[in-house]
Amino acid sequence: MEQRLGAAALWPDPPDLPLPTIMDQRWLDAVFLHWRIPESSAARFMPPGVEPDVFDGSSWVGLIGFRMKGAGIGRGPGIPYLGSFNEVNVRLYSREPDGTRGVVFLSLDANRLPVVLAARQAGIPYVWSRIRSWGTPPGDEGGGPSGYSVSRFRRGASSRFSVIPDPRSVAGDPLSIHVTARFGLHSRFHGRTIHIPNTHEPWALHKADVHELHDGLISSAGIEVGGPPESVLYSPGVRTQFGWPRVVTGAHG
Repeated sequence: MEQRLGAAALWPDPPDLPLPTIMDQRWLDAVFLHWRIPESSAARFMPPGVEPDVFDGSSWVGLIGFRMKGAGIGRGPGIPYLGSFNEVNVRLYSREPDGTRGVVFLSLDANRLPVVLAARQAGIPYVWSRIRSWGTPPGDEGGGPSGYSVSRFRRGASSRFSVIPDPRSVAGDPLSIHVTARFGLHSRFHGRTIHIPNTHEPWALHKADVHELHDGLISSAGIEVGGPPESVLYSPGVRTQFGWPRVVTGAHG
């Protein structure tokens, strides 16, 4: 209980979500792998008007897999078939001069072609891929590995990774909060930098051990990492809502 209270104390209050709500969805069985990288490596990918959000003197790149469930327009019900799919993304962490934090996606692999095409029209770098997930939510005494495999079409990059969560642990350290308490994304759209806000309750985060890791997505995105990830986390998931985008003031592409 003390660990849970500690995690809650570190978790920042999400900002109020600008109305209207444009999308409601759940992210389930999330696996987070993170590596330390030089700030200069992340800066190359930041849209105009934002900079890398540094923690412990470094930028961080994440490889994250989860199951999208019940995504729907506004606060309506999930869209059948298209609202539920597997996703694996590679992302960096961004910050505006006023302190607004977000993520910058280098790639988002998904196995629903209409979703990929629609998202790319909005400037989000989705990639159509074959993605498989496996594992069951760990019980009180633990369980087997949970993971994801990605195979891009036309012999593109691939990835396979899995972790074994420790359900008795609670990850409430500052780095875990830094890479998961993210309430928006920064992206380029028609020559402008935009921020798309979202909100959700604190992740139920558990420490985990890497079971398997063979990744080509991070290097395909233009970043090189070496050795095992410094942060390995698992979460059963959260429900989240997205609000109306805004243009980042003073950003010129």
